[in-house]
Amino acid sequence: MPQPVPGTPDPAARLIGELTRRGLRIAVAESLTGGLVVAELTRIPGASVVVNGGVVAYDTAVKRSVLGVAAELLADEGPVHPEVARQMADHVRRVLAVAGRPADIGVATTGVAGPAEQDGKPAGTVYVGVAIGDEVEAIALDLAGDRGEIRRETVRRAIDAVLSRLDAG
Repeated sequence: MPQPVPGTPDPAARLIGELTRRGLRIAVAESLTGGLVVAELTRIPGASVVVNGGVVAYDTAVKRSVLGVAAELLADEGPVHPEVARQMADHVRRVLAVAGRPADIGVATTGVAGPAEQDGKPAGTVYVGVAIGDEVEAIALDLAGDRGEIRRETVRRAIDAVLSRLDAG
């Protein structure tokens, strides 16, 4: 997993601290990262106060059956699409509700880690979905590297995406 550079803030620790300070909870839906985002967040002591959990929807059918991504969207576009990332991020908040309360923030990853292309999309094509309140967006990434590098960079970018939105709002 990404390790902080000595002398710089640890992004995962910063995110957990910010969520704790604001009394917000986060839920994670992952595909290509296979649980690495939630693992990075729960690496931080005290994460249980703010992390509801994670869903690894590696198989496309799980994106539909568990996360409620539209079947038509998956059939027409496949799992590597910005709207898939948006729906994953939005829906995971309710799927992983605690005591009937949806998570305040949903973050999702979907894409192609490689080494081969998927559905005509090259390795490194990644979308990160972020849902906070009524704002649901997808960030397109075009990453380079081997499978491990693409997955690690996706984790870093997903955490950074949530932090930047919290900093802006």
